[in-house]
Amino acid sequence: MANIVLIGYRGTGKSTIARRVGAILNWTTVGMDAKIVQRAGMPIKDLVEKHGWPHFRDLEQALCEELVQGERQVIDCGGGVVEREANVAILRQAGTVVWLRAKPDTIISRIHSDDQRPSLTGTQSFTDEVIEVLTRRTPLYAALAHIQINVDVRSPEEIARQIVELLPKAAI
Repeated sequence: MANIVLIGYRGTGKSTIARRVGAILNWTTVGMDAKIVQRAGMPIKDLVEKHGWPHFRDLEQALCEELVQGERQVIDCGGGVVEREANVAILRQAGTVVWLRAKPDTIISRIHSDDQRPSLTGTQSFTDEVIEVLTRRTPLYAALAHIQINVDVRSPEEIARQIVELLPKAAI
């Protein structure tokens, strides 16, 4: 199946870049977190506070299973989608997986004022949490990705063009 799956930590530009890649290729763009929020009728922060992270991850896995049935989509995954092995297996077969990488400082500067997401650890400072979770997820992102792109200093337009250029011709 021909899809592009964007993974990476929150703040790496997945949503913005997904829209740009989708526009270049004239493909459908799907934001997994946005779709979960829409279906749940509440922000992720409220969903997690009310039902817990395992419930959110269950919704995320069900959405992964649904989305991979489609083609010619740019799928913008939530940052923690790699936390479940089942999602990794599903997404790797869905198409070309692109890991949008950023240094912790870049991520922290981009998301420090975002209060719409609950804490992932519940016990650390914001900066320490980003570093710890990013350290834990980095090998997971690396194992899933077909392509890795550093997003620290380039514009979303440049990154979107690079993704399209790096795609295997069979994927387009």
